[in-house]
Amino acid sequence: MRIEKIELTHHRLPLDPAFPASWDPEPRRSFTATIVRVWAEGVCGVGSGDAMPGFSGHEGLFVGQDPRDMGRHARIIDNLSFHYGRCWPLDLALWDLLGKLLGQPVWRLLGGRQPVLPLYASTGVRRGPEATAEVCTALKGRGFRAIKVRFQDEDPRRDLARVQAARDAVGPDVGLMVDANQGWRMPWDDRPSWTLKDALFVADALEEVGAFWLEEPLHRADVAGLAALRARTPLRVAGGELARETHDVDRYIDARALDVLQPDAVMVGGISLLRDAARRAQDAGILFTPHTWGNGVGLMANAQLMGGVGGCPCLEFPLDPPEWDLPARDFVLARPIVADGNGCLALSETPGLGLDLDEAALARTRI
Repeated sequence: MRIEKIELTHHRLPLDPAFPASWDPEPRRSFTATIVRVWAEGVCGVGSGDAMPGFSGHEGLFVGQDPRDMGRHARIIDNLSFHYGRCWPLDLALWDLLGKLLGQPVWRLLGGRQPVLPLYASTGVRRGPEATAEVCTALKGRGFRAIKVRFQDEDPRRDLARVQAARDAVGPDVGLMVDANQGWRMPWDDRPSWTLKDALFVADALEEVGAFWLEEPLHRADVAGLAALRARTPLRVAGGELARETHDVDRYIDARALDVLQPDAVMVGGISLLRDAARRAQDAGILFTPHTWGNGVGLMANAQLMGGVGGCPCLEFPLDPPEWDLPARDFVLARPIVADGNGCLALSETPGLGLDLDEAALARTRI
């Protein structure tokens, strides 16, 4: 049994010229997708995520190899990701291929511990308090029992007003997460990240409204600051989505810097390396739930990971209607990933990642 071929294609969903200026630049990028396909025994495995710059020309490192040698493949992908762009979408495709070859869903190959995953709806549009309340009410009506709101204002007090409006709208039984977005900046944004005092001020206010966690409250490299914040507030501190290598993930675990660890299999480690990181985090008493911000392929890869490892309190489900609803988010898929009426995702017994691509849509959107 040998890998026969690897192919990358790139796609962009055209946006309506009237697309709202309030749409955050980060989710706007999510309307692009790279699809990686891997063939063996006439079977095709599929992954998606970053554009994998620098990968082309290195297919020979995998073609001719046994597709079942996942440890070997992960080491090579890690090497490539150090020298070039993040190549972890290939790891997802290899797991999809392996599951199809063995006739098993990936979550069962990984241990099969949690077949039903609670979800939280993750929003990203800049809105005022009233509009934020309306969207959160709509998401509650779709069955979600947890919702994440992003901070985007230079004055966090205005964002705190949005969170209060959301709480007043959805009541005490819906979990509210807050993403402070202080761990990174867009290329043109020269504002400094919050200080520890800033983060403590926000954490105290969020505790009053019963928030479940505060995400990325400090710069991604400030591990000591995150640990200090965690020690000084009862509110859960979340982060780790910006880890570039698995040793970055290890730093958060070793320092006990977070209550909730959120690396993304699309961005670092793939399924192959993050399953071990998830177990280490859980052994340290840290909740593990991957960050997901992209199309349904990455979402399902993270879901399969957590279904296998178990212990997922709730999984990120990018959704912010009407601007970013399922058809736009999952334009590469024949069927979008949907939550059930209780805001959960039930993993199927379909081999691999359990997805089918929309080949007609991919043909229309190829760039």
